[in-house]
Amino acid sequence: MKRLRVPPLGAAQPAPAWTTFRVGLYCGVFVALVVTVIITGVVKLVQGREENVWPLIRIYRGGFLLIEFLFLLGINTYGWRQAGVNHVLIFELNPRNNLSHQHLFEIAGFLGVLWCVSILSCLFAKYTMIPIHVNPLALYGFFFLFLINPFKTCYYKSRFWLLKLLFRVVTAPFHRVGFADFWLADQLNSLVVLLMDLEYMICFYSMELNWTKSEGKLSVKDGGQICHSYSYGVRAVIQCLPAWFRFVQCLRRYRDTKRTFPHLVNAGKYSTTFFVVIFSALYATHQSHERQVFLYMMIAFRIVNSCYTLLWDLKMDWGLFDRHAGENTLLREEIVYPQKAYYYCAIIEDIILRFAWTIPLSLGVVTDIPHISDILSTVLAPLEVFRRFVWNFFRLENEHLNNCGEFRAVRDISVAPLNADDQTLLEQMMDQEDGVRNRMGKKNWKRSYSMSLRRPRLSSQSKFRDTKVLIEDTDDDT
Repeated sequence: MKRLRVPPLGAAQPAPAWTTFRVGLYCGVFVALVVTVIITGVVKLVQGREENVWPLIRIYRGGFLLIEFLFLLGINTYGWRQAGVNHVLIFELNPRNNLSHQHLFEIAGFLGVLWCVSILSCLFAKYTMIPIHVNPLALYGFFFLFLINPFKTCYYKSRFWLLKLLFRVVTAPFHRVGFADFWLADQLNSLVVLLMDLEYMICFYSMELNWTKSEGKLSVKDGGQICHSYSYGVRAVIQCLPAWFRFVQCLRRYRDTKRTFPHLVNAGKYSTTFFVVIFSALYATHQSHERQVFLYMMIAFRIVNSCYTLLWDLKMDWGLFDRHAGENTLLREEIVYPQKAYYYCAIIEDIILRFAWTIPLSLGVVTDIPHISDILSTVLAPLEVFRRFVWNFFRLENEHLNNCGEFRAVRDISVAPLNADDQTLLEQMMDQEDGVRNRMGKKNWKRSYSMSLRRPRLSSQSKFRDTKVLIEDTDDDT
């Protein structure tokens, strides 16, 4: 009963002053360090001192994407709360103990400071006397320990909620899928470059790095271009993993509901990603006349994938293009955010970034600029995280408006409007000890019974009233 007493949506407790101070401190230091990293990196590149810069960029790029994602998620949280989108209820979070936007800013700022310090340590490795290859290992090792830290510090409950959610995503076919499960899997689809960079780092340290000659720079063994290619197959598998998680989630939801639409149709959307990755890998690894065939097949499936996902974003995930939109042209009947321009800009942004793959493909085929694919991947990966950030606003707004969504978490069922006296009486009734029955009997024991609650009408009522309540009692810990 205590969990039912949720504070009003707009009555969120302000973050402590010490948290606000840390947010300002970390973010300020992070901005200053980013400027230092950029200036130092440009100077070293102009002087030609860094020969193997791309392994470092690929290794540290994933960390930046994670920091960007956390910071933008903090903005998402702030925007949801300001607009009245009850993300706490939708994600089934503890209403008294969940991360606010300031907490997310604090985590992103702290990790960002560590990220910048690690890069600067690499750039000045000759002066710090620390082997350059130790810095990325120390950084990502700390990130991992921060996540799995078993002690009840550093947002213990939130971290283990995330770990539990990640486990549910990986094991999706074996249990029912909730909103938070497929929301996180969707986020992973936008963070696929992060996963590929982590795979690259593991491969690079295992197969390409010359450990004995890496004190001033990263020394790569001869023939060390295997990890950044599809040659050994693991890279293609990693690239397919996020789409696979969503694919099997859709199949599981079809098994539970027996509804072809939308679940099997949604599964078909994610299956197109498999064909894109397969033909991309075949195109990159073949040099014969078949290479052109693989190129055309890759382009065809990319077009299908982009159109499919774009239409699903706008119509299904955001609920736009409603025929009953009325004055909200091309939108929906109800909108939460105050300006219609937000929706129209989001539609244009989603269209542009869904087809952003045409830029690296065109330049990669037409031009021979060195490392053009790495340059464009480094630019487009943060833009994809930004696209997901915009997607989050309208996806949760649509879920918030659709109160009958099948996989939405619901704890409160409002029967009628309550005045102050009604609320006081209900709280007194919940505090009574006989308001809770102990569960006894066999494991699968279950019964339904009805009870009559007779009470005098309050200020807004005049007679006695009987309320029939059907209670289904079970001992399942669901």
